[in-house]
Amino acid sequence: MANSGAPVSTESGVLTWDFAALTDPGRVRANNEDTIAFDASLGLVLLADGMGGYNGGEVASGMAIALLQASFGRWLAHAGPHANPKAIRRALQAGTDEANAAILEAGIANVQLQGMGTTLVLAAFGSQRAIIGHIGDSRCYRLRDEKFDLLTRDHSLLQEQLDAGAITPEQAVQSPHRNLVTRALGIERHVELEMHEHSVMPGDLFLLCSDGLSEMVSDAQLFTLLLQDIGLPEKATLLVATANDNGGRDNISVVLARAGGSETPEVPG
Repeated sequence: MANSGAPVSTESGVLTWDFAALTDPGRVRANNEDTIAFDASLGLVLLADGMGGYNGGEVASGMAIALLQASFGRWLAHAGPHANPKAIRRALQAGTDEANAAILEAGIANVQLQGMGTTLVLAAFGSQRAIIGHIGDSRCYRLRDEKFDLLTRDHSLLQEQLDAGAITPEQAVQSPHRNLVTRALGIERHVELEMHEHSVMPGDLFLLCSDGLSEMVSDAQLFTLLLQDIGLPEKATLLVATANDNGGRDNISVVLARAGGSETPEVPG
């Protein structure tokens, strides 16, 4: 799915955004436990990677996205494009708390869903800034000119081992703990949505993805693929195809958001 030219108001005019999104079960999994959504008119992007027995992961990610899109979407539509960043953060955490409680209670009520949970990465794009939030190991990257940055830091056992110097990046590639997250929605009574604010410039390209992409495609390869001179839907298709070509061991989800130029509205004469 794709959407082009969605306007987000700025002080000097309108910053346009293009979006594209794609999810795929991969080559190994029978079902897809990832859920993605975006609202181009609000500049809101959501991606969740579920986990749990039976269809628990699919239920958890679906609940997280549906509840957050509804609650935060309503709030953002009411608050408008000039909403205070601090207020946006509070609203995002409130929506996360609501989704976390709902997933946890659903798991308690249904034994087949017990222990289900989901990662989450989201972005609220506004006037000259983006608020990125995440829980778990779903990621957000930014390509600016020819500089490629990872904007999130995995909440995972592997990342903790790397931070502590217990293993090297080379050892991490073969680690049996690659998929063990230390933070997820629906597991505990409270979960913190880690949030950071980033500047936005025309031409910036943001990539939100599940670990089905980042585990199968190196950062260096992602950088090369995103530099390709093709449209956003084609970039999304290329990313997913590359992950599958490299093994496709997990569900693969990507959402791309590109900032266009600032267009000054016409002033009636």
